[in-house]
Amino acid sequence: MSARTVRLGAGAGFAGDRLDPAVDLARRGELDYLVFECLGERTVAAGQTRRLRDPRQGHDPLWGTRLRAVLPHCARSGTVVVTNAGAANPEAAGALAVRVADEVGAAATRVAVVTGDDALAAVRERDPVVWETGLRVSACPEELISANAYLGAEPVVEALDLGADVVVTGRVADPSLYVGPLWHRFGWSARDVDVLGRATLVGHLLECAGQLTGGYFADPGTKPVPGLAWLGFPFADVDVGAEAVLRKLAGTGGVLDTRTCAEQLLYELDDPAGYVTPDVVADFTGVEFDQLGPDTVRARGARGRARPGELKVTLGFRGGWLGEGEIGYAGPRCLDRARLAADVVRERLVGVHGLAEEAVDVEYVGAAGAFRGLCPVPDPAEVRLRVTARAASAEAARAVGWEVESLYTNGPAGGGGARTDAREFVSVRSCVLPREEVRGAVRVLGR
Repeated sequence: MSARTVRLGAGAGFAGDRLDPAVDLARRGELDYLVFECLGERTVAAGQTRRLRDPRQGHDPLWGTRLRAVLPHCARSGTVVVTNAGAANPEAAGALAVRVADEVGAAATRVAVVTGDDALAAVRERDPVVWETGLRVSACPEELISANAYLGAEPVVEALDLGADVVVTGRVADPSLYVGPLWHRFGWSARDVDVLGRATLVGHLLECAGQLTGGYFADPGTKPVPGLAWLGFPFADVDVGAEAVLRKLAGTGGVLDTRTCAEQLLYELDDPAGYVTPDVVADFTGVEFDQLGPDTVRARGARGRARPGELKVTLGFRGGWLGEGEIGYAGPRCLDRARLAADVVRERLVGVHGLAEEAVDVEYVGAAGAFRGLCPVPDPAEVRLRVTARAASAEAARAVGWEVESLYTNGPAGGGGARTDAREFVSVRSCVLPREEVRGAVRVLGR
C-alpha cells in the first residue's frame, strides 16, 4: 500500500453476512477503512417495527457482535470503521458502539452518528394525490411506518473530517459508504463528477463483499471457486484519481479476477450508462478490468455526470402478518399427497379461519416449486409442501402453521418434519423527494 493510496476493505455485504472474513481483514489487512454494508431495501422498515416495540432497538442486531470482534484490531492499526448498521436507529447503534469501545479497551474511540435520512415527516406532509403523481408511489391503504431517504457520501465525509474512528449511519447508499472515505482523504468536491463516478465504481464492486471474490459467481463445473467455505472478502487500494486495484488476502478462499469483477459490475445495474446515486450519475460503459496477477485486478474507466436533484426514499408499510407452515412427503405419489395436503389446508384456512382464498400461497419444494408449476417434475422422490398466507392478525397467521401441523394425524399419509412460523409483514415501496427536503446531520460521541 502506497502513502498516495487509500485502502478500503469490505467487512459485510448484507446484514446476515459472515464475521470471520472481516476479522481477518481487520487483523492483517493494513486497512485505512473497514466498511460494513448491512442494509437491504426492506431492512430499515423491518428495523422500524422493532424500534416501535423498543426504542433501544432498530439497528442491525449483529452490529455489537461485529464491532466487538474487529475494534481491538482496528484500534491498534488505526483503521476507521464505517457502517450503515444504524438502520432505523443510528443513535442507539452509536451509543452501543461507545459501550463496546469501553468493553474492549478502546475507550478513546470517537463515534460519529449520521442521521437525517428519516423522511417520514416530509412524506406525511404531502397529500395522497401528490404521493401518486409527484412522488410516483402507488396509493397504499396500509399504515406508513417509515420513510428513509438514501443519503450520499457527504455526511460520512463530515463525520470523518471531525475525526471519527467509527461512523454509524442509517440509510446511506451502499457505494456512498466507500465514496465517503475517499472524498474525505483526497479532498474532492461534488463538482468532480468523473472522479466520483470512478469512486462509485469502487464502492459498487466492494459493497457486496464476498460476491466479488467468487461467492455469488460460483457454479460447479462451469465456474469453480476454490475454498468457498473460507471465502476472503475483498479490499481495494485507490489513488487520488479513484483508479483502484482490487485484491483479497493471501491464504483465503475464493477467486478475484476479471470475470468476478464483471459479474459484480452488472449486479443490480439497470442502466450501465446511468447508475444513479446520491453523489453522482455514474457511467460504467467504459469500465475496463485488467488482471495484474493472482487475485489482483485493476478497475478503471468509469465516468460521471451531475448528481440528481431528487433522492430515492424507501417507504415501509405495515402489511399485516405472514403465517407459514411446511411439511415433507417422500416416496411413491409424494407429489399427489402434497397436493392433497395443500387442498386440505387451503380449504380449512378459508372455511374455518376466514382467510381469503387469494391470500393463501402454495409451493411444492422439490417439484420445481420455484417455477410455480411452469416446469413441473412429474415423479419426484420427495416434496416439501410450503403454505404461506397473509393475514390481518397474529392469531390468523398462526392458524396457517397450526393447520399444516395438524396434517400429521389428519392425513394424507406420511407427512413429517413440520415447521411453523408467524411474523409481522412489512411491505416496501419507493418514491423520491427533492434533495433540499432531506438533510444529513452528524453528531460525535465518545471522548
